[in-house]
Amino acid sequence: MSTRTTGTTRRLAVAAAAALVLSLGVTACGSDGAKSSGSTASNTTAASGSAAAAGDSAPKASGTVTVFAAASLKETFTELGKKFEAANPGSKVTFNFGGSSSLATSINSGAPADVFAAASPATMKTVTDAGGASGQPAVFVKNTLTVAVPKGNPKHIAGLKDLTASGVKVALCAKEVPCGAAAQTALKAAGVDLTPVTLEQDVKGALTKVELGEVDASLVYKTDVQADAAKIDGVDFPEADKAVNDYPIAALAKAPNKDGAAAFVAYIQSPEAKQVLTAAGFQAP
Repeated sequence: MSTRTTGTTRRLAVAAAAALVLSLGVTACGSDGAKSSGSTASNTTAASGSAAAAGDSAPKASGTVTVFAAASLKETFTELGKKFEAANPGSKVTFNFGGSSSLATSINSGAPADVFAAASPATMKTVTDAGGASGQPAVFVKNTLTVAVPKGNPKHIAGLKDLTASGVKVALCAKEVPCGAAAQTALKAAGVDLTPVTLEQDVKGALTKVELGEVDASLVYKTDVQADAAKIDGVDFPEADKAVNDYPIAALAKAPNKDGAAAFVAYIQSPEAKQVLTAAGFQAP
């Protein structure tokens, strides 16, 4: 073999070896790239899982929760609303307090609300019958009537029969309002036929008449007298046991904030909320 042929053969061998090395290098890089890509995808999946887990543990109540509640719940629900907000960062509770019957009418007419807390099952029924509640309402407290009189009880009222005495002016809630319906039940049980000088649309209205000195007495809830103890005295009467009102609460079917509504209803039935309610004079259901 000639020297020229031998040189050519060596050059071809070197070129082949170089090509092989280059090929192995590319393959190795490709392998590392695929491994890196897979690692990134795995990390992304793990991050997504962590984010989902964090979302699951975040407070379920956020945004505004609008609560329509009986006037007799004003003091306790205002306090509980603040506690609820503290327990659910990012949430805000707004209230519409009033006579349960007027609140029910507003809800059935399309007023935007998330929760309804009524002072009687009969009033709540007007909402549930119209398909306005989400799920079954839950009774969370009970309340009992008493006679509200000015401090010192200047007319010396000792029971329901004394409300019919000459010169005694009495305020009652209207019959369609839960406190009015309960008053009628108690008066009937006592055999008392009473003509009030005014009929109020909620229990706070009846109480205010006594505060202002416009009447000598009114039939209100014990919780209202307890909340206004600096200005008002209460006179208990046995017939009140025949007119105890259950208070139901429900999330509403058309609630703008469904998660917030469910969370608030659950909170009102919690041990913390029950402690506040019973301290205010409400009875456990």
